[in-house]
Amino acid sequence: MPVNVKAKLVSKEEISKDIFKFEVSSQQICDLAKPGQFLEIKCGKGLDPFLRRPISIYNVNKEKGTVEFIFQVKGQGTRILSEEKVGEDIDLIGPLGYGSFNYEGCKNVARIGGGIGTFPLYELARNVCKNANITVYLGFRNKEFVVLEEEFKKVCNKLVITTDDGSYAQKGFAIDVLKEDNKKENFDMIFACGPLPMLRAIRNYAIEEDVPCQISLEERMGCGVGACLGCAVKVVSGDEPRYGHVCKEGPVFNAKDVEI
Repeated sequence: MPVNVKAKLVSKEEISKDIFKFEVSSQQICDLAKPGQFLEIKCGKGLDPFLRRPISIYNVNKEKGTVEFIFQVKGQGTRILSEEKVGEDIDLIGPLGYGSFNYEGCKNVARIGGGIGTFPLYELARNVCKNANITVYLGFRNKEFVVLEEEFKKVCNKLVITTDDGSYAQKGFAIDVLKEDNKKENFDMIFACGPLPMLRAIRNYAIEEDVPCQISLEERMGCGVGACLGCAVKVVSGDEPRYGHVCKEGPVFNAKDVEI
């Protein structure tokens, strides 16, 4: 059950241009959070902007009672949020999302993320059973946007980084490397989070190759609880598809269960 809390901003860091990592204090959210869930965050103290911003949970530290989230400044709301000062309270609702990553029983796992979609994969990697083999694939536009490389190295057996223009690490797309590796590795699960074109390609590949796959969808969410109906997605259910909502039934879905 999500809670509405005023969480103190413990630390903030600009990890790349206009990309910020915030650590906030909330034992309540720590105790409830599962990998793949998100927060609805009020930006600023007044009514402008009116809607909260959905931001994925990056890391949970239950011993400290803190939660970390990472976001990119893209508009008025996230710009205001980025200007919050350490020691101030941030109004949060969370953890939200009733569909979270299911990693039980996974032994040989691929995780693939693109751009800001890489962040939810960290908490997931930390929670996978210790005897699992974890390969993480992170794709970025160019060297300037590469973040969290050292952090991901600590929570996986193998890390692959690609950049679209070849300005850092391997040139190309992360999915192409994953496809080649899967010929040898025979992954028993693919977890994916990132922009829709990447998720669509991963979904189609996983279905074609009959590899179990879970994807975390990114949609605009005005409320985070299914009331505003703004994050509809076509869900395969029985004989006829229907429309479900990413915030209420997701954000994580089995790849076969959604049409994107």
